[in-house]
This record gives sequence, C-alpha cells and structure tokens, in this order.
Amino acid sequence: MRDLKQATSALISVFSKDGLAPIAKKLNKLGITIYSTGGTEKFIKDLGIEVIPVEDITSYPSILGGRVKTLHPKVFGGILNRQENESDVKELAEYEIPQLDIVIVDLYPFERTVVSGASEEDIIEKIDIGGISLIRAAAKNFKDVLCVSSVEDYKEFENLLNEKKGETSLADRKRFAAKAFNISSHYDTSIFNYFNAENEVNVYKESIQQGTELRYGENPHQKGFFFGDFDAMFKKIHGKELSYNNLLDVDAAVNLMNEFKGEAPTFAILKHNNACGLAQRETLHQAYTDALAGDPVSAFGGILISNIEIDKATAEEIHKLFCEVVISPSFSAEAEEILKGKKNRILLIQKEVELPKKQVRTCLNGVLVQEKDLKTDAAEDLKQATNNKPTDAELSDLLFASKICKHTKSNTIVLAKNKQLCASGTGQTSRVDALNQSIDKARSFNFDLSGAVMASDAFFPFPDCVEIAGNAGITAVIQPGGSIKDQLSIDYCNENDIAMVVTGTRHFKH
Repeated sequence: MRDLKQATSALISVFSKDGLAPIAKKLNKLGITIYSTGGTEKFIKDLGIEVIPVEDITSYPSILGGRVKTLHPKVFGGILNRQENESDVKELAEYEIPQLDIVIVDLYPFERTVVSGASEEDIIEKIDIGGISLIRAAAKNFKDVLCVSSVEDYKEFENLLNEKKGETSLADRKRFAAKAFNISSHYDTSIFNYFNAENEVNVYKESIQQGTELRYGENPHQKGFFFGDFDAMFKKIHGKELSYNNLLDVDAAVNLMNEFKGEAPTFAILKHNNACGLAQRETLHQAYTDALAGDPVSAFGGILISNIEIDKATAEEIHKLFCEVVISPSFSAEAEEILKGKKNRILLIQKEVELPKKQVRTCLNGVLVQEKDLKTDAAEDLKQATNNKPTDAELSDLLFASKICKHTKSNTIVLAKNKQLCASGTGQTSRVDALNQSIDKARSFNFDLSGAVMASDAFFPFPDCVEIAGNAGITAVIQPGGSIKDQLSIDYCNENDIAMVVTGTRHFKH
C-alpha cells in the first residue's frame, strides 16, 4: 500500500461556499483538475478557475430539480476504485472514468432548517442524498482518496495543501475519513431523531458535535468531558475554566431558577446540586441577604444565581463571600467590575435557550432516558385535605417550598416561611430523617419555625412526620398524597389545626 499520494483531481460539491475560494485557488495553482456541480461549479468559474462539470463525466444533466446530480457509476467509480487493484484500474480506462483523489462536500443544512421552524416539505428537501453518499464513499476509500466533509475542516485542508503541495499521507487521509464518518453519523442521527420525535421506534440515539475536555472529572483522578454547546447558553465574562462539578451545580441552579422566571426578585445559593439558600423579595439585594441567611456556612464555595440583573448593591454583598460561580441574566457595569475583583470567580450571563426536555444518565451497561419533570405545582392543582384551609400567605409559601422541593435530592423535606428557605433535609434514607435534619438546621441558624410551611417530595407513609412538624411550629403542609395511610396524617393535622393540601404529583429526584 502506498503511504504518500499526490492528488491530481478533486470533486467539489458544497452547499455553503464560505471559505471555499482560497481552496479552489490553491487546487488550481497546484494543477489539480477540478470537477464540480451546479452552484458550486458556477462559483468556481466566477473565480476565473477552470472547472469540469460533472455532467461532462456522466453525460447526464442534473435532474429532478437537482435531487440527482452525482449519483452515477462514473462518479462513484472514480472515488471507490482501488488504485492497487489491477482490475479496478483497467475498468476505469475501459469505461472512461476519471480517478478522483479529493472529494470536498458540505451537506445541506438539515439541523439548521429544522430549528428555523421551516415547513416539513422544506425540511425533507434538506435531507442530503448525493452529498452523504459521496462522503461515505470517499471516507471508505481513504487509502486512495482524501475526503473533506465540512466547512469546519477547510482551514486544516488548506494548510495541508500549502505544506505538502497536494500530497497526502495515509495518516492524513485516515484522519479526514474519521472526521467524515463523524459528519455522516451525526447527520443521520439528526434525521432519525426528527422522524422519531414521538419515540415510535424504541431506541436511543444521540450525537453532540461540541466536546470539551475538562481539567478532571468528579475527582482529580478521573477524566472528565463535557459534550454540549456551552457558549450557546452562557456568555462567560470572567473567571477560571469550569470544572465537572461546577457544570453539575450550574445545571441544578439553572433548572431551579427556571421555576421563578418572570417572578419578583429571587436569589438562590446552591451547594452540591441542592439549594442551601433561596429567597424572594422586593429587591434583589434583600433576596440575596435572606438567601445567604438560610445557610451562610454551606454558601461558602457555592453557586449563586439570580432571576434578574445583578446590581451594584447586591454585587457588593456577594463580593464578601467566597463563591465559585455567579449566574444572572445580566450584570450592571458596576456589579461586573466589583465581582471581577476575584480573579477565579466565574461570572456567567445566562442566555435565553430552550433546554432539553429529556434526561439521560448511564445505568448498568446502558442508559436511562426519561422526560424531565416539567410539572410545577400550581394553586389549581391543590386539593384541600384537611378541615383547615391554608391562609393566602401559607398558600404562597407552600407553592414556593414545593418548587424548591422539586429540585432537591430525595428523600427531602423543605421548610419555608415568608418566601424564604429556612432549611431542607436532602438525600436522606427516610422522610423522618429528612424532616429532623431540616428542623435542626433551621434552628441552628435561628429560624423561628412558628407559622412556617413544609413541603415533601413524596407522600407520608405514617403520621410521624406531620406530628414532628406540628411540634416544631409548622402550620401548613404540601405533599403529593397517595399513601394508603394518608388519613392518619390528615387526622393528626385536623386535630392540631394544621392545614394540608395534596398535589397528586410526586417529585422524586434521585
């Protein structure tokens, strides 16, 4: 097998012409014959470069409105022939098939067309047939052909032409083949997921083109990677690179704060994916101050997030705290200057981006996929279970606590009062443990739980939780209901003037 190969011909058929001109000029300067189709052919001719129409090879015009241009034995024979196979070389001569050493293809923008909200007819027309076939053929025959399959690779290819004057090594061609199969597999996955939007075919396919190697994973001895378009979601304006754990906490923070989008100024502080402080107030400064009061110890090294622009007064308070990340829709100029005072503090401006509606995680020798918990408990969902009806203030606090509870690790209990998180019991193996943890924590930070409310992510199997809560001063409870012993908890509440509402929706978070 020959390692080095000098190119004498190239087939170019692209959708986007961006960045193509210098490549076409370089190929021409190196004396490499160019074959092309349709709009690409015209583009190259307009550069003053000689180009041979593919129709001259096939003796067929572009037909069916451009759906069929390159799908012909003389084109694919020129790509797929094996130069070291005497029979293949003989057939090329016999059927007057030109050898094609380089294939440059840019596919129709299927994903971009779907995102644009185009009609199904337009989307279907952006499913590339000839282009994807050219890519697969050229990449398969990397021993003899170099395949350039994306505009993103033009610069690398141009550098290769400049350095090696049209000559390529087997390693070069194999590297570009890997890129090509990445393009083709991603393209097919996107098309499949469009057609399988309702999951009628029960399989899981995902392909993400953006990838970043992180400093390390959850711990320094673990490798870590992020696959996703972080820049589409955030504008990072300051600080060190985000770590694996930072990204998990940022994800938890964003999902939690989405519950308070468009509401009064709200500030949350998270640690290890759970809220350790959260408050909603008339001003963001007060919301931050009261969120911090929820657990000033855990807030150290935490992730901070706001639902409105962070102003100077709030930034001055935040600056007193060591924190890893601050997230906001925007920062005032004064706030940005203050918060940049700590060189490693990460500042993120959150953009308006629709988040995925599915969650994926590895499990055993496969993956688990589920719909996200997009249900937010609302007043109209509540069913009064007790004789006592919650007051308007209690009802407001119950819904506030329920939002936090939904985003806290199970088993969890959340205690809140006056739109402030007093404490939560997170990730406990029993609901009683979660409740006791939250009460102890609230008291350790001097919260008066008289008149506070309690939210539970799942039902109470026994009346012990409402009894403990009642003794602590809790006056209203929100929970899903559904236990065969619900009535025991309801009876206790009735006997002790505690209001209870049930939602009918469990919010486990494992």
